[in-house]
Amino acid sequence: MRRSLVVSAALAALLAAPLARSQPVTELAGVKYEPSAQVGNTRLLLNGAGIRYKAVFKVYTAGLYLGAKAPTTEAVLAAPGPKRMHIVMLRDIDANELGKLFTRGMQDNSPREEFSKSIAGTIRLSELFSAKKKLSAGESFSVDYVPGQGTTVLINGKASIEPIKEPEFFASLLKIWLGASPADAQLKDALLGKAPAPRDPFNN
Repeated sequence: MRRSLVVSAALAALLAAPLARSQPVTELAGVKYEPSAQVGNTRLLLNGAGIRYKAVFKVYTAGLYLGAKAPTTEAVLAAPGPKRMHIVMLRDIDANELGKLFTRGMQDNSPREEFSKSIAGTIRLSELFSAKKKLSAGESFSVDYVPGQGTTVLINGKASIEPIKEPEFFASLLKIWLGASPADAQLKDALLGKAPAPRDPFNN
């Protein structure tokens, strides 16, 4: 009985592998987002990806990876297991200024108690961007969350700081893009897997 279960599981894995590979790559402004990504020991799925605009200018692309598809902010935040937010710059930007914008976005979208528990991590993130000075077009950073370990920030694929332990930090960070006052409403829809609407160049 046990042997048959093992064989069945192996066959299921073999059948699932080609199916996963057959999922299309998402390409945005020349940046490719694979349909899945590995975080820790978990294979995540691309929930959605989009472009952050400022007026008519493309600033960066962003992709959200989860263990299972989630169509709402509440579902994303409640989803168990590891998560990843991956960003690729489309233009040069002052990293210190980007860090300040992220901090403001976290503060604007998080309840005071949640944000207060994120302050230590927010300071470390700001220090990281301040030290980096500039993010150039083509550079990338990922923010990976693993339950029990915390949040790791990777710049160009390399871990830049020790994991930030507080789970509230990652929730606050995601709300920059998925909160009630997101950085870009159309990017929010894209990250949640919704079909993009025609872009209004005057809607930042």
